[in-house]
Amino acid sequence: MADVIIARECRHSRLRVIAGDLTKYEADISVTTANNRLAGREGLDAKMHAAAGEELREACMEIAKEQRAQNLQPCPVGNAVTTPGFNLPCKHLIHVVGPDCRRPSQDEGRREMIADAYAALFEQVKAIGGAETMVCPPISMGIFAYPNREGARMTMEIVLGWLDGEEEPGIQDFVLLVNDENFVKNLKTVYRESEDQFPGTDCTREYRKRRF
Repeated sequence: MADVIIARECRHSRLRVIAGDLTKYEADISVTTANNRLAGREGLDAKMHAAAGEELREACMEIAKEQRAQNLQPCPVGNAVTTPGFNLPCKHLIHVVGPDCRRPSQDEGRREMIADAYAALFEQVKAIGGAETMVCPPISMGIFAYPNREGARMTMEIVLGWLDGEEEPGIQDFVLLVNDENFVKNLKTVYRESEDQFPGTDCTREYRKRRF
């Protein structure tokens, strides 16, 4: 089992940050970072589509067709949809569209939509009815080029706020799966600087000893 980078016990759930391959991680719910066409042709999402098989592409095309019939994008920024995992080791696959920050002139307005993307993700989890395990990459931190320092802080604040909030999130074990060294570096720095300000209680050492 991969080493735990960060672990935090929250009111309802636990968060573990580990490095790994999302296409191979077994969980009840898995999350992929999609684009607004649900095309599965870039970055991590392309890898997820390749591992899931042709049935996933067909399912996404059907969603896109239904949306376009209403003159809507398949999945606009700040929204999410759910399909089966097909050949992936998960029952449910949530496709969430975070802000694409590769165009500097559009960054300012788009970056604020990361909170909407996570809110849409959490709504999908609620619609599913919750699950024991959930694995998720940091939204918009890959090819969508969200600034990693700001993104690391927001990711922790939003996810931990959900796991430690008044309302039961329906997830017992939330795994934030990371594989970008720059994001991990920024995440460690942010966590070291603000650990006492985040919801929940740090239990990184205990989890490392237990090697979950």
